[in-house]
Amino acid sequence: MQRHRTFWGLVVIGLSGLAWAEGVDKAATAWMLVSTALVLLMTPALAFFYGGLVRSKNALNTMMMSFAALGFVGVGWALLGYSLAFAEGSPWLGGLGHALLRGVDLAAKGEIPHLLFMAFQGTFAIITAALLTGGLVERMRFPALLFFLTLWGLLVYAPLAHWVWGGGFLGALGALDFAGGTVVHINAGIAALVGALVLGSRKDYGRQAILPHNVPFVLLGAALLWFGWFGFNGGSALASGEAAALAFVNTLLAPAATLAVWTLLDLLRTGKATAVGLATAIVVGLVAITPAAGLISPLSALLLGAVSALPSYFFLLYRPRTRLDDSLDVFGAHGLAGITGALLTGVLAEKAWNGVADGLLFGNPAQLGVQALAVLAAVGYSALGTFVLLKLVALLTPLRASPKEEGLGLDVTQHGEEAYASGEGAILVLSEASPPALKPLGGKA
Repeated sequence: MQRHRTFWGLVVIGLSGLAWAEGVDKAATAWMLVSTALVLLMTPALAFFYGGLVRSKNALNTMMMSFAALGFVGVGWALLGYSLAFAEGSPWLGGLGHALLRGVDLAAKGEIPHLLFMAFQGTFAIITAALLTGGLVERMRFPALLFFLTLWGLLVYAPLAHWVWGGGFLGALGALDFAGGTVVHINAGIAALVGALVLGSRKDYGRQAILPHNVPFVLLGAALLWFGWFGFNGGSALASGEAAALAFVNTLLAPAATLAVWTLLDLLRTGKATAVGLATAIVVGLVAITPAAGLISPLSALLLGAVSALPSYFFLLYRPRTRLDDSLDVFGAHGLAGITGALLTGVLAEKAWNGVADGLLFGNPAQLGVQALAVLAAVGYSALGTFVLLKLVALLTPLRASPKEEGLGLDVTQHGEEAYASGEGAILVLSEASPPALKPLGGKA
């Protein structure tokens, strides 16, 4: 018995030495493990946020769009996407050095294991793809969506991540994007906008009110998104030190300011503050602070959050008057807020807080120009890439559900399920190949 204990003790000591060798920091690793789990939680949180905003007949389909990204984008990221984003390559695209996770092991990358860095970045790829589905809900066929999201994660998200974070040309120019204003939110917002234009509006859009079926789901999703965002922004410091603390606090303050301004605007305009408006304000504030989270002071975060409420609020009022059926306002809440936050980062960045660069207000007006260039690059590449991929997928399988399928709801027609059954089941789904029902012997059917 004593020999067994000695043997296993030596094994533990040996593995401990292996795991923490070569500069891996335990505290940083612990924080990044938590942050990775928090960011992963954001995708189911988004499913609740989006699922509550659609009609009940499409609730499951909308939520499954987010859940599907966990699998299809996650697998694509591990096999190829991470390499295209972070392996050594050109200023435009990473190489294949990490394809099939080659060389992605427990050795240190910064202060954390390389494998953990890959996983953390993978959660970003997943949530970005899930975000764009808000512009496609209630009308896109699920098989086409799966194909599109897989390709989009590899050919749109990964190259843009390389440009900013993986050694690409935008990072080399000095573009500041602490946690994903360009890579995640502008990218997803523009992709949703293009997707909405390619698919066209829902058959009932503009002819009848399309109301959220479960506002408590929306509030639950917003709460969980805010919770997960502390890992999203705080974890982007890739350590557990001062930058993480700054990003963490700014992630608290900026959405609070956005929420306050948004609510006051609602009260001044209509005399009523809506729950959907409050939840949307939280998301807008979180999006806006993302590129600046570890780069500006807490007081600047309050200012950024307050200012960022304005363009998104008034765009969300204007959009329903148009024929643009960006169903869940992904462009207004993510694309526009991401643009606002990215540009304000170039105004409010403060080297005294971030140790990297100042912005316009602190003596470096050129930073705003670099931020504008990064915004334009993200908008242009996301728009072109999304359009090409949608047209490619359309050559292989129909993108859009038929009018009859839309009328019945995508839960039933795409999945054979219902979110809310009545009694023993409101709708019986039978395959067209099913045999006819047998008639009772000796009587009429």
